[in-house]
Amino acid sequence: MRREPNILFRHLIGEAGFSHKELARRLNDLGAARGLAALTYDHSSVSRWIDGQRPRDPVPALLAEIFALRLGRPVTSEDLGMAGGATPLDLGQEFPHTWQEGVATVTALWRADMQRRRFLLDSAFAVGAGSTGALRWLTSPAGDGPQASGGRKVGAQDIAAIREVTRSFGELDNRFGGGRVRPAIVRYLDSAVTPLLRDGGYGEATGRALASAAAEATRLAGWMAYDLEQHGPAQRYLIQALGLARGAGDHGFGGEILAGMAHQAIYIGRPRHALDLARAAQASARQASVPSLLAEAYVLEAHAHARLADGAACALALHEADLAFDRRRPGEEPEWIRYFDEAYLAAKYAHCFRDLGEGRQAVRYARRSLDMDGRFVRGRMFNLSLLASAHALCGDAEQACHVGGAALDLAEGLQSARTRSYVADLRRHLAPLSGEPEVAALVRRSRDLAPAA
Repeated sequence: MRREPNILFRHLIGEAGFSHKELARRLNDLGAARGLAALTYDHSSVSRWIDGQRPRDPVPALLAEIFALRLGRPVTSEDLGMAGGATPLDLGQEFPHTWQEGVATVTALWRADMQRRRFLLDSAFAVGAGSTGALRWLTSPAGDGPQASGGRKVGAQDIAAIREVTRSFGELDNRFGGGRVRPAIVRYLDSAVTPLLRDGGYGEATGRALASAAAEATRLAGWMAYDLEQHGPAQRYLIQALGLARGAGDHGFGGEILAGMAHQAIYIGRPRHALDLARAAQASARQASVPSLLAEAYVLEAHAHARLADGAACALALHEADLAFDRRRPGEEPEWIRYFDEAYLAAKYAHCFRDLGEGRQAVRYARRSLDMDGRFVRGRMFNLSLLASAHALCGDAEQACHVGGAALDLAEGLQSARTRSYVADLRRHLAPLSGEPEVAALVRRSRDLAPAA
């Protein structure tokens, strides 16, 4: 079928005085500024759009912004002859101001994810979005409790179902990695939780419980995206989970989400941003009186200091983590923080010491980290890899290979981008010992799991 030429688009190009090459360059630059993966449009792309091909989202919205700036007046995708999806490119990056806004945003985010929308899949991590979300979490007034008058009555069984599904998906995530189960939880959020939030009828008490359950499920979907190194979508999910926690009035779980955001920031090499998020998590932990969460937030602050090579600040934060951990109340704290035990704390200590170059201390704590819940298969792989890299830092090739081999055994069964990154990180730590035959053999095996970039 022959396309009709896009006369509106051609006319606006002429009015704005753009060459096809210049317009394509501005489009690519604006996409990069909006946190999208590198766009590679050129003059030929512009010609095809003039000939009637509609570019996929988010290009129409980006083009409208470019023309509006050039012409000094509002320009829409309809003005460009490219009417279509109007989903904002920053969907999910903004902490919601009201319950209704939050419901509209998070359900649209789930739907965009279900539809594999390009703007979301290609989105990058945005420090500003995380900082603004943390600030609004700390400073926004509580507001009215979540209520709705929809025709579908929401009850305790609906909320219990969300919690049970989240628990089950969480177990699968820990055993097999986010790659195996994330599409299923996104589908569940879109098909089962959206109708409860948007069309349900609930009073304030039920609304807070619903918000709490939805926050936990949304956080898990975000954590799975992080595990797949889809950092832009992961951040958006975590920010919206934070908004749902606000609706639930749950300062503790909001602090846990902030701690997860700090964890992600450390992982992607943003330690200063991680400090801000960890300190925000500390404030929430104090308000909620959850000592284990406070210990987690302090040890994340310590890890950020270690990444910044600040040993003194790291030691102070670890001391505060110890003090908080000693005040914890096993069995009395919320279920979502019960994973944070002595083994988890030891693993974070080991990360700090390894990143500071203190191999012996890293070995000491990484060994302790292996006394962990056997259900956390991915976590055990991480801790074995950490111990192996600490042995390598000490120059102990035999132990590095013994423990590293066990880490690779577990990695083979996981669909997790973070797992591959841990394998690659172990290979980097083994590099100084590569003259040893057993090290060389382990390095070769690691390349099958995590090929060199």
